[in-house]
Amino acid sequence: MGLFERYLSLWVALCIVAGIALGHLVPGLFQAIAAAEVAQVNLPVAVLIWLMIVPMLLKIDLGALGQVGEHWRGIGVTLFINWAVKPFSMALLGTLFIGHLFAPLLPQDQISSYIAGLILLAAAPCTAMVFVWSNLCDGEPHYTLSQVALNDLIMVFAFAPIVGLLLGVASITVPWGTLLLSVLLYIVIPVVAAQFWRRSLLAAGGEPVLARVLGRIQPVSLLALLTTLVLLFGFQGDRILAQPLVIVLLAVPILIQVYFNAGLAYWLSRRFGVAWCVAAPAALIGASNFFELAVAAAISLFGLGSGAALATVVGVLVEVPVMLSVVRIVKATKPWYEGKAGA
Repeated sequence: MGLFERYLSLWVALCIVAGIALGHLVPGLFQAIAAAEVAQVNLPVAVLIWLMIVPMLLKIDLGALGQVGEHWRGIGVTLFINWAVKPFSMALLGTLFIGHLFAPLLPQDQISSYIAGLILLAAAPCTAMVFVWSNLCDGEPHYTLSQVALNDLIMVFAFAPIVGLLLGVASITVPWGTLLLSVLLYIVIPVVAAQFWRRSLLAAGGEPVLARVLGRIQPVSLLALLTTLVLLFGFQGDRILAQPLVIVLLAVPILIQVYFNAGLAYWLSRRFGVAWCVAAPAALIGASNFFELAVAAAISLFGLGSGAALATVVGVLVEVPVMLSVVRIVKATKPWYEGKAGA
């Protein structure tokens, strides 16, 4: 790892502070950036996400996707975590912490709304950012792409029923525009662009040229990640400063859920003899959330100033730092995982 990558956690912390400070000092700038959106999808953030995920997508040979069947156990683990565990575990954690343990410290009229926001967050598995986490831990790129595509397909049919069941609502209004536009922006367009670029590089000079380009654009990917972090925290700077205790309390069940689901996916992968290059992204996919969809759904169902919208925003705030810690954990435990896999 280079100096920049080695101290990535420090740069993340500095970006969080810078984002909050800038959001408070120059709110007009961040309001203008936040307004550049279509169907609740922020276009500047979308461009930054493209810069983040292109290095991962550039590694993918679509002709080799047929080999992903070799990783069916890893796919099964992640599907189980995303759709049979995560939404329900969050409902339990939200009810326990927000509905009971922390209830005396929270506005009573917002407690049910907070829990609803946490459920919306957990019911939408992550898409684009997973490519970043998988790339940072040298995950199997074909597995990652296939798993994300499968989750997107399932989400179209399962998101509303699961949320409706857990919220006890007969009819859930799914923000289809956000869902479909996000899939187009974060999956379809970058995959097509990366494959076109990959083929051009291979035609120009083969694998050496491709490897050289990948080495050059890796810093761009990390800089885009840090810039995204500044924007996300800048967008919510005033809310963080105005309600610090609420933010901290809402973060507790989110943090527990992330580490629980990541750990469960990692442990199940090891139990089933899944290769580490698949187990690592499986843990990350199992733990992260599609916060764009969650925020849009919370706003459409409960309103912009609701507790549900705030809860999903807290998910955005903790996503990057927490997922970076999961990346570090799975990389640090690789020798242990591979030494005892299949034992």
